[in-house]
Amino acid sequence: MTAKNKLSGAKNKNSHVLFFQQIDSSKFMDAGGKGANLGELSRIRNIQVPDGFCVTTQAYKSIIENNQELNSLLDKLTDFKAEDRKNLSEITAKIRTVIESAPISRKITEEITAFLTRFGNEVAFAIRSSATAEDLPTASFAGQQDTYLNIIGAAAVLRNISKCWASLFTERAVIYRLQNGFDHRKVHLAVVIQKMVFPQAAGILFTADPLTANRKVLSIDASFGLGEAMVSGLVNADLYKVCDGRIIDKKISAKKAAIYALKDGGTKIQEIEPELQHQQALTDEQILQLEHVGRKIEEHFGHPQDIEWCLAEGTFYIVQSRPITTLYPVPEANDQENHVYVSVGHQQMMTDPMKPLGISLWQLTAARPMYKAGGRLFVDITGSLASAASRKTIIEVMGEHDPLIKDALLTIIARGDFIKPVPGDQEELNPVPSSTGKSSEDILSATENDPAIVSELIRCSEMSLIALKHNIQTKSGQDLFDFILEDGQQSKKSLFDPQNMNAVMASIAARSWINENIKKWLGEKNAADILSQSAPNNITSEMGLELLDVADVIRHYPEVIHYLQGVKEDNFLDGLIQFDGGKQTQDAIYAYLDKYGMRCAGEIDMTKTRWSEKPAILIPMILSNIKNFKPDAHHQKFEQGRHEALKKEDELLNRLKQLPGGEQKALETKQMISLLRNFAGYREYPKYGIVNRYFVYKQALLKEAGQLVQAGIIQQEEDIYYLTFEELHKVVRTNQLDYQLISKAKDEYKFYKKLSPPRVITSDGEIISGQYKQENLPDGAIPGLAVSFGVIEGRARVILAMEDAELEDGDILVTSFTDPGWTTLFVSIKGLVTEVGGLMTHGAVIAREYGLPAVVGVENATSLINDGQRIRVNGTDGYVEIL
Repeated sequence: MTAKNKLSGAKNKNSHVLFFQQIDSSKFMDAGGKGANLGELSRIRNIQVPDGFCVTTQAYKSIIENNQELNSLLDKLTDFKAEDRKNLSEITAKIRTVIESAPISRKITEEITAFLTRFGNEVAFAIRSSATAEDLPTASFAGQQDTYLNIIGAAAVLRNISKCWASLFTERAVIYRLQNGFDHRKVHLAVVIQKMVFPQAAGILFTADPLTANRKVLSIDASFGLGEAMVSGLVNADLYKVCDGRIIDKKISAKKAAIYALKDGGTKIQEIEPELQHQQALTDEQILQLEHVGRKIEEHFGHPQDIEWCLAEGTFYIVQSRPITTLYPVPEANDQENHVYVSVGHQQMMTDPMKPLGISLWQLTAARPMYKAGGRLFVDITGSLASAASRKTIIEVMGEHDPLIKDALLTIIARGDFIKPVPGDQEELNPVPSSTGKSSEDILSATENDPAIVSELIRCSEMSLIALKHNIQTKSGQDLFDFILEDGQQSKKSLFDPQNMNAVMASIAARSWINENIKKWLGEKNAADILSQSAPNNITSEMGLELLDVADVIRHYPEVIHYLQGVKEDNFLDGLIQFDGGKQTQDAIYAYLDKYGMRCAGEIDMTKTRWSEKPAILIPMILSNIKNFKPDAHHQKFEQGRHEALKKEDELLNRLKQLPGGEQKALETKQMISLLRNFAGYREYPKYGIVNRYFVYKQALLKEAGQLVQAGIIQQEEDIYYLTFEELHKVVRTNQLDYQLISKAKDEYKFYKKLSPPRVITSDGEIISGQYKQENLPDGAIPGLAVSFGVIEGRARVILAMEDAELEDGDILVTSFTDPGWTTLFVSIKGLVTEVGGLMTHGAVIAREYGLPAVVGVENATSLINDGQRIRVNGTDGYVEIL
């Protein structure tokens, strides 16, 4: 009779030891992540799990609770940070020594020994740590605690249980908890005691490809002997890829050694005979059998799994299964068809996660359906790719946003089997909105070259905003939510009005025409970049220049400057009035906030803190402007850019006139330059209008939140950010809320912040990465996309949060992304490098406006380039060099 049979009907009343059959996911706090998962695995029919039991966290707690020496050390540990490696190493070693030397009570010893005797005296065990912060959906903690193999005899088992408890405080485990925000005192440890299996092969099985994240591709690592040889890096494992019952790839490695168990306990490394080193660790039949096992386990747990397996005497045994925590979530479709999703964040230059209220509001007012995944938004472009009529257009439009998106889409199309073509290949299923689906020629022919068009569009937008601010004041409750929905739909109609879209797209088309023809006629690249400088009506570039005007007001008052240098709180504006020049400073800042206070970094998420809500964000930039610029820098910089643009225009036209047919070429080019400059500035205005409206909505919704706080339904106004628009609407309507909804959303948002969103992801979960097709790059150069002409050298300032910016004149900004909220920094820099972006994203547009050499789409720029390094940015050919 096996130990399992002996215990299956027993009622174990103590809380210190539990057999696997007595454990399921609800016993997580008693058995830890590994123990709980083994309990679940043992319940799956036809899945073989070696017999075993858990020494619960209650036993661990009995060791640490009243240990004064240990608790004193834990008190000290709370003061350390992950970077303090030397002191961490010393204190964690002391903690482990204390835990290992602590006696296990007689009661617990007897309970453990009683369980061991059910297996027999000669049985060997694997002893593994199982923490309560382990094998979680959001953090695996894989490999953080210790494992001991082939342990024989009660005394050795008890000794290794103490070692497992102590391994909760290895240096690597402590640092992992610090980095992931786990409290050392709240993480407890159970110990898994599992009957040892002596395999001829072992390894790891991922039910989703860990490299591409494709959920349909299962990946198997396999080596001879115990899996520890592979985990420790002793040998290279075989790699098998399986999809739908078919082996699609095999890599057979030279397996020169293996780890095997010794008869009297412990393990040894053994060399493999040369003739066997290149033999498959698993046969093809066994590979497919293991795929079936993996899919069954994945189905039980409901999400992709990282599974440890071993093969002994023809049977696969499962010794662990945990969720794969590194996979990016897949946007949910309501069918089984193939879909291709493109990141909205990479197009909007904001790849941070959005809170639920921000994400749902963007969905409600978007031009086409958007799907959320990992706290970000994605658009399904499958229909456009399936139709030959729209495929070229959508790829070119996406390429304008980000060339790596374009290359990824071309990769998918080249496969030929993922996207089903539209029957008859007539109309596209999801047409590209409005004039973004037109050719450059169509846009240019449909656009009247009259600057009054832009003035009228801006006037209409301003009047609409004034009406919105007036009308929303009387709305509350149900009426407010109905009003926002209606206003959002009307705003969307205005945004995609043909005249508005033609005005937005006209400068893009003119830019393409100029660059293409000037290169063909004169051999010069990116001529339109200089011609775009200081174009009129660019609300985003004006925002940066007008902060220079604020600096000009303040620079005359030393007391005010000194006061601002010490500003920490957001009520600093009230304190200005006591100083000479304080009233003038206050007026200047308030005037600036009145026009631009609704902006901030990451502004597409309406829950982000706006400048008018936290004006102190602007102070470092204002002080930097006082330090780095002379008075009247606003007008001098603008005039300098305008002068360079006009000078470039004269130069190009004169050179063109020297060519055959030159007069006609010059005439056409002059018309295009005029079109470019008349409409280039308006490219930024619609987003300004959207962000303005969102801020009006936000202020009205926060009033509702204030009433919910007073009624005791939510704890603070910002809690509404963690509800979707629909959920908030229901709370306001019913005055009821399950607060777990907010708590869950907060936990999810915290997890989503750790994820890096893909540019392109399929419904299989596969992340398609694009590549630059660049030739003749200098050695060591980092490739990107050239978006603003010129070459500049300077000090790299790697800045991830705008409020952390400390810039000197001549610095080069290196960051993840820049949306309009970053523009105030652009007046202080001489070049720009971003990880995200394309030709027509905001950072590129403003870089050209200011005449800054810029390279965008430089993958991992913020980790490849160190803050303070001297770099060269080649905005003409698209690369960065570290000097």
